[in-house]
Amino acid sequence: MATGTQMPARTPEVDVVEEEMVWTEPLWRVLIHNDDVTTFEFVERMLQTIFKLSREMAEHIAWLTHTNGIALVCVRPRSEAERLVGQAIFAARMEGFPLMLTCEPDE
Repeated sequence: MATGTQMPARTPEVDVVEEEMVWTEPLWRVLIHNDDVTTFEFVERMLQTIFKLSREMAEHIAWLTHTNGIALVCVRPRSEAERLVGQAIFAARMEGFPLMLTCEPDE
C-alpha cells in the first residue's frame, strides 16, 4: 500500500437484532431404550457425537437408560428428531449393536 494520505478507518454500522427461536414443527422427544448388548462406551460416544451432548450428560443418560430401561435424550422438531434417531440407529448397526431409539410427540 502506498504511503501518503490515508483514508480514515471505517467500521460498518450493524444493527443487532435479537432473534427468538421459533419452532414451526411440533416438538418430539427422542428416547433411548436399554438392551443387554450395547456397551456404555458406545452409547456415551454416540450421544456425544450425534446428539452433541457433553461427556457428563452422555454418561448420565446412559446410566438412566441402564437403570430405568428408557431415558429422554432430547426434544427437537419432528424432522430433526427423526433424523437424529436414524443416524444413531445406523451407527449402532454399523457397530453390531441392537440399540433402539424412538421418537414420540412431546405433549
